[in-house]
This record gives sequence, C-alpha cells and structure tokens, in this order.
Amino acid sequence: MGTLLLDPIAFSIGSLSVHWYGLILGSAAIVGLLLAIQEGKRFGIPSDFFMDLLLLGVPSAIIGARIYYVAFTWDDYKDNFWDVFKIWNGGIAIYGALIGAIICAFFYFRHKGYNFWRIVDICAPSLIIGQAIGRWGNFVNQEAYGGPVEESFLRNTLHLPDFIVNQMNVQGTFHHPTFLYESLWNIVGLILLLVLRRQKFMRAGELFLSYFIWYSIGRFFIEALRTDSLGFQGPEWLASIVNALWSPMTAMGFELGYLDPAYGNLRISQVLSILIIIVAIILIVVRRITGASKERYMDPIVSSKTPTDGGSDNVSELERKKDRRDESSSIGSGTDQKKE
Repeated sequence: MGTLLLDPIAFSIGSLSVHWYGLILGSAAIVGLLLAIQEGKRFGIPSDFFMDLLLLGVPSAIIGARIYYVAFTWDDYKDNFWDVFKIWNGGIAIYGALIGAIICAFFYFRHKGYNFWRIVDICAPSLIIGQAIGRWGNFVNQEAYGGPVEESFLRNTLHLPDFIVNQMNVQGTFHHPTFLYESLWNIVGLILLLVLRRQKFMRAGELFLSYFIWYSIGRFFIEALRTDSLGFQGPEWLASIVNALWSPMTAMGFELGYLDPAYGNLRISQVLSILIIIVAIILIVVRRITGASKERYMDPIVSSKTPTDGGSDNVSELERKKDRRDESSSIGSGTDQKKE
C-alpha cells in the first residue's frame, strides 16, 4: 500500500536521472509549438517565430511560476534564501507561469512588430493543450491530488483504469485525481477553442480571453478539491462568496480538500480565477464597444517591422491577395457593362 506504481525516473544515463515529469512537460511544449506553427502558416507567420517564442517563453514561465509560489510562501524561504532557487524540490504555480510567459510574449511580439492580441489568439490552443498534457507529470509524481476518497469511488463511480486508481493511492489513502479532472477539462477547452477560432464573430483577443475564462472556471472548482493549495487570510464576506459559488460541488457530493489554517481561509487560485473571469469578460465588452477589437480572428496578420524582421512574407501575401481582388473586381465590372 502506498507504493508508487510508476517510477518517476524514466531512465538514467550514468549519474544523470531523467524524470518522467520533465519528459511530459517537454512533450507538452512540443505539441503546443506544433499547434501554433500549423495555425501560424495560415497567416504567413514563419515557424522560427514560434520556436524563438518557446525558447524565451519557457524560462520566463518557470521564473514567473517560482516567483509567484515563493511570494505567497515567503515565510518558508525568508530564513533560507538560497532555497528559493531550488526548483527541483518543487514549488511552482501555473498562474505564475502564465504571468511570466505573457510578460515575455508582450515584449517579444513588440520587438517583432506583431499585434499582441492577434498572436496570443494563435497561442491560446497551445497553452491549454500544454496544460492538459502537463498535468500528467503531476500524476506520475503523485502530487497535486485532491482530498481522500474511497477506492470504490475511483473504480465504480468514475470507472478509472487500474493504473490511475493505484497511483492515486498515496501512503495507503486514495485521493481525488484532480490532475485528471483538470486535464479532461482542458481537452474539452481545446475543442471549444478550435471551434471558436473558425467563427466569423470572433474578434482579436477574444480567443485568448476565452481560454482564460474556460480554464479559470475549471480551476475554480477543481482547486477546492486539492490539499496543497496556496492560501491567504481574507475577509469573511469574500470567503462566503467563494463558498457559495462552490456550493454546487457540495450538492453533487464533493467535499472541500484540506487547506492549512496557517495559510489562511481562502485559496489564492480560486480568488484569482474569479478575478480573471470578471476581467476577461469586461475586456471583451470594452474592446468591442471602443472598437479596439475591430479586427477579426481570421483577418490577415501583418508585422509593422521591416521585411528583414519577418514582415515581408505577410506583406507580400497581402499585396497578392489585394491584386487578385482588384483584378476580379475589374473583370466583374466589365461583365456588368456588357450585360447593360
């Protein structure tokens, strides 16, 4: 009982051990990259652009994830500052990773001359599929799980295969496979984003904001099941709102995961999820009203930089399309004159 079914170490080369967690995260990054490259081709954006973005974005995401985690657990590090840099001991947060990656992306897109909202729309499906795959790294490490449950719940109610059920047995106690809940939620979100991006009503930035809304809804409900949440001491009125919003889960028979009283009475990720959903909806509405999102998702994407900076392909393609439209228009006009 409590013995790992899966060895977290995939293989070793001499004294170097390669962990499944790293391989899974690497695979998630590659799948996300390929997805972005494929969609970028529709807009004439070179693959090198996304490859460079990945090379810059991954370190930025790791730094952001670590800073976020340390900031909310500073008491654990203030007397051991060098432990801040020991990320191999655990302690990163997905929202921090997103913040770090977005900050990096903003300056990178600006350097390349691309509109921020247009490119993050392309990257949105990559982000959510990366998270869906990455959660399986938590599964292998037996981390980021939920509160205790009966084995029968996993086998008979959820009908999970043995390899998942056994891995959710941590030191003799079975737990909610919250990694699986979030992974499946993100896969559904990926399908939703892939459908939405082909709809004519989608404006610039709205696919990216839709990603945040979808992910945050799932994260709000799943986070409360976990036993490793970062927390803070907040006002009782806010705690009451959070509990009321989560109450449908209680009605379905789910119980809150343990939250260390030393951290506080509110889970940071839950509160942040609510704020993100509100801000994303407001941004969509305001950008539509003000005309900031007048461009549609399927409109051409052009770099404002010189041709040597990667904008030439886009500009040339746009010019060719314009010429074809003008030619067609001229032919059409001539035909109409003959008919008259």
